[in-house]
Amino acid sequence: MWGDIAIAFLLAFITSFMLTPYSIIMARKVGAVDVPKDSRRMHTKAMPKLGGIAVICGFIVSFIYLIITMTIENSGSLDLFENGEYAKKIIGYFLGLGVLSITCFIDDIKTIKPLTKLTGQVLAAIIVTSFGLRLGDISLPFISSFKMSDTVSVIFTIGWIIGITNAINLMDGLDGLSSGITLISCLSLLMIFALNDSPLIAIIMITALAGALVGFLPYNFNPAKTFIGETGSNFLGYTLSVVSILGVAKTYTAAVIILPMIVLGLPIFDTIWAIIRRLFKEKSFKAIFMADKGHLHHRIVRRGFSTKQAVYILYGISACLRNVCSNFI
Repeated sequence: MWGDIAIAFLLAFITSFMLTPYSIIMARKVGAVDVPKDSRRMHTKAMPKLGGIAVICGFIVSFIYLIITMTIENSGSLDLFENGEYAKKIIGYFLGLGVLSITCFIDDIKTIKPLTKLTGQVLAAIIVTSFGLRLGDISLPFISSFKMSDTVSVIFTIGWIIGITNAINLMDGLDGLSSGITLISCLSLLMIFALNDSPLIAIIMITALAGALVGFLPYNFNPAKTFIGETGSNFLGYTLSVVSILGVAKTYTAAVIILPMIVLGLPIFDTIWAIIRRLFKEKSFKAIFMADKGHLHHRIVRRGFSTKQAVYILYGISACLRNVCSNFI
């Protein structure tokens, strides 16, 4: 099994690494170029922003390889097609990804309104949830199991998916930041899943995502040759949110559910603080969707650190959160 997973990681890496230069060419042809028009942007030259397409392709190629290989080998632990439980959820995931990717691809080219993009995120979350992906019961130490009703479960699941999707998207402000933070999160979640009897499908997805990011980062790290774009950053957040739910599907202990939240603590904190900051500053709900220069990476750069140093600092914080998780496993 782990040999197949290692091959899939390499396959995702190679696919993403080979396709990223073509995504740069494609971005320039369709006009998906980020021009630094205001002081909020941290780059000084026009930058293609369709790198996310290469990452998505690397993920899909690796995922398909593993599904086919493990199905042929009759891996009993995969259990994807025997009872249809995970097959249905994966279909929902890809249908939701299709809606989200189309919405964000248009945004990368033409820049759509924030509410329009949010609508795409909500639709994607509703689609995958309607196919059976749910946050379930939680067993807390010394306390009886907390059971959620179907309605509460659906609301929490949709909120989690939308929240993490936007959290990663908002972190996409410096070269290699969102992709690097996501890679650290992938490695942390892989460790959590591998040691807690999580469904194999979650390990497959997180491995494919990590491999694709390793292939993309050489082009995205400072000085970047391309950005991951709205298509890529939303894909990262959406996939992390779905995989984190799949990974705890069979283990409803508090630790295994809380650990993914700790792993994603940096983007979650930055998003929550951004919402509070914008609401208090503008006294309007619409202000939540107004971009500003108050994110963690902006604040670190204003302290006199270079872009690369700021990224390293945030990588370090994420790595520390990963170490916190390892102490609980």
